[in-house]
Amino acid sequence: MKILLGRGDVNPDNLDVDGLTPLWWAAKNGHEGVVKILLGRGDVNPDNPDKHGQTTLWWAAKNGHAGVVKILLRRGDVSPDKPSRSGETPLWWAAKNGHEGVVKILLRRDDVNPNKPNNHGRTPLWCAANNGHEGVVKILLGRGDVNPDEQDQFGKTPL
Repeated sequence: MKILLGRGDVNPDNLDVDGLTPLWWAAKNGHEGVVKILLGRGDVNPDNPDKHGQTTLWWAAKNGHAGVVKILLRRGDVSPDKPSRSGETPLWWAAKNGHEGVVKILLRRDDVNPNKPNNHGRTPLWCAANNGHEGVVKILLGRGDVNPDEQDQFGKTPL
């Protein structure tokens, strides 16, 4: 990575054939060292979404890469509550997949809405409960501002 970037003629924010950047791939796969190297440059956009509206933070949270999530959230140019085109936020996916550590990290932020539903009206709590992630359900309900009676578009609640 360092050798390639040191050449001077390599664009570290270049898109591949699928419209994805090296940072996107590093974040999705949990490669903290590569994420740090890329973000250490001034010419990489960490909040650039892919064609589905999914950002590097979105993928790191979805896949439970707490270290990458922390690195990305240290930056001021990363939106922690940015939804994909389907309305799923980083918190939504972390909750759905049972990533307790990532859920805790995201909920420490004032700019993350724990009740933000996806396009079907399903909240992070709804997804965590639906997938049997008891730990995440407890974390979300422990906040006090999470609505356990929120219904999705079909009238279903987390219970």
